[in-house]
Amino acid sequence: MVKLVFIPRVIAIHRSAHHSFNKFAEGVLTLVEGLGVQGDAHAGITIKHRSRVARDPNQPNLRQVHLLHAELFDELMAAGFAVWPGELGENITTRSLDLLALPTGARLHIGGSAVIEVTGLRNPCSQLDRFQPGLTAAVLDRDEHGQLVRKAGVMAIVLSPGEVRAGDTIEVVTPEPPHRPLVPV
Repeated sequence: MVKLVFIPRVIAIHRSAHHSFNKFAEGVLTLVEGLGVQGDAHAGITIKHRSRVARDPNQPNLRQVHLLHAELFDELMAAGFAVWPGELGENITTRSLDLLALPTGARLHIGGSAVIEVTGLRNPCSQLDRFQPGLTAAVLDRDEHGQLVRKAGVMAIVLSPGEVRAGDTIEVVTPEPPHRPLVPV
């Protein structure tokens, strides 16, 4: 019997210089240490997401890079939503990596030199329903204990700079136990 092993990979990369809902496909993303994706509206030392800036513009930017698993797009398409990578605002779309199961502080080594640290979950917002009605509910679920599961990806900060391209492999390094589960940031 042959056992198939799927290596975690980047399947698409996106950015937008504007605070638009969608991000646009790129050939390469440059990750800048402590800032995020070069040329992206959400790059910076302090928070750039408009709703969070309105509350406190001086809070640290724990949302420099947004990652979303391609398996969510598969699930959404099977449920009747026409949604493609980049349309949910992510910078990096992955495959064969259970992003939601990662602990806080997990480090992802992407491509040749980029290293990012997972800071928490993306909390889905009402913009999803403006994009396609019912999409917010589709990216939320309940686990076996009735706890809310947010499936809209994870957020990260850039620890080491580098370029990221579709096809790059991803190596996961988890922090020493005890692991802290991801919470919205």
